[in-house]
Amino acid sequence: MNTKILIVEDQFIEADNLRGILRGAGYIVCKIARSVPEALQIIEEEKPSLVLVDIYLKGPLTGIDLAKTLRERHIAFVYLSANSNKQTLDAAKATRPYGFLVKPFREKDVLVMLDVAWYLHRQDHGLSEPSKDISKNTKAADFREIIGESDCMKEVMKNVHIVGGSDISVLILGESGTGKELIARSIHQLSERKQKPFVAVNCAALPANLIESELFGHEKGSFTGASEKRIGKFEQGNQGTVFLDEIGELPLDLQAKLLRVLQEKEIEPIGGKTKKIDVRIVAATNRNLEEEVAAGKFRLDLYYRINIFPILLPPLRERKDDIVALAKHFVNIYALKEKKEIDGIADHVIQSMLNYNWPGNIRELENAMARAVLLTNGPIVNSLTLSGSNKKTETAGNGRIKSLVDNERDHILYALEQCGWKIYGEDGAAALLELHPSTLNSRIKKLGIEKKYAKNNSL
Repeated sequence: MNTKILIVEDQFIEADNLRGILRGAGYIVCKIARSVPEALQIIEEEKPSLVLVDIYLKGPLTGIDLAKTLRERHIAFVYLSANSNKQTLDAAKATRPYGFLVKPFREKDVLVMLDVAWYLHRQDHGLSEPSKDISKNTKAADFREIIGESDCMKEVMKNVHIVGGSDISVLILGESGTGKELIARSIHQLSERKQKPFVAVNCAALPANLIESELFGHEKGSFTGASEKRIGKFEQGNQGTVFLDEIGELPLDLQAKLLRVLQEKEIEPIGGKTKKIDVRIVAATNRNLEEEVAAGKFRLDLYYRINIFPILLPPLRERKDDIVALAKHFVNIYALKEKKEIDGIADHVIQSMLNYNWPGNIRELENAMARAVLLTNGPIVNSLTLSGSNKKTETAGNGRIKSLVDNERDHILYALEQCGWKIYGEDGAAALLELHPSTLNSRIKKLGIEKKYAKNNSL
């Protein structure tokens, strides 16, 4: 391996440990730099291909200052970090690194991160196709359920292929209803864990008093009501993948225990002994986790751990080219379920779909097509009911643009009507809106929503 790496780290023990990992993997390691001036001198002398740079260094200059120079010289770099505040994180991200490595370093994480970083850097400069290490197993996956040929979805699938064959943590970002779990399953299918369990957990739907038991399990008699032993989600997913949807909803104390799973590869069931566990974590959220970090609601060290390779899913309004294909896909599915022969969708219905803003994204489109199929008596879908709550041209009936509060009220009302005013459960409005039931109840109360309101106000 001819790749030459420079380590810029002022803590000798950590730098020496990292040097040992790199040399053991066959990398050429430059002299270790403890400050930005030392790093710049070594760069001139030894011409490294990639730099691992700590944010806080000896002297007045930081790793972020060095990163700006590296970017100008087209040298790939990855940040080394133990922890920092949101302001520092924002400044670091602005330099567009190829990743973050979190202390303490684990050999497998380091080597996979380097593979990903080096590949992304070469792709940025048009230097290579995917390496065998990054793209392995990609031909084995079946992506028939992922519908979309738009440029933004092609970019998503490129990233899925890049990270699928590795074992690093992935964070899927996107609005509710964009298909984050489907992407998570695709990542699992591309991995060497594909024959092992895929366990999906909706963190927002777990009752606050049962989250720890659901995730980590408990022993019989460990607390009041624990009449039998429970195997937690992480143990169920051992050797496979655990998908943590809406990870931003996890309480802080559970975030600390999740960090332990990521760092130490072990869990501790309630009332039980510590157990070693081998799972890959794929997380997802519709929240801005950096804002949650700034507000003290999400641990920055956990954010670093799960944000090694983020994948951003675009909202449906940004992938108009995929709407018709998705709609036809759902029509075929629900026509089969309803035992109806439906050949297509009328042009005016297609135009309505293309003009609509789809605030509920793919989930809303699927629900709309399910209703349309149910109401269709002929071979063509001729009508489509849309909430209209987020159309760009939506007005309040008197020519003025609706306020955000009015739009939110309409959107919640629409979801409640679709669920028969049921809030809880898998078929309730909270699940449809991807909100915790208590959060939805709070919004309903604040917006003054009542059944009589729905009768007097058309959606």
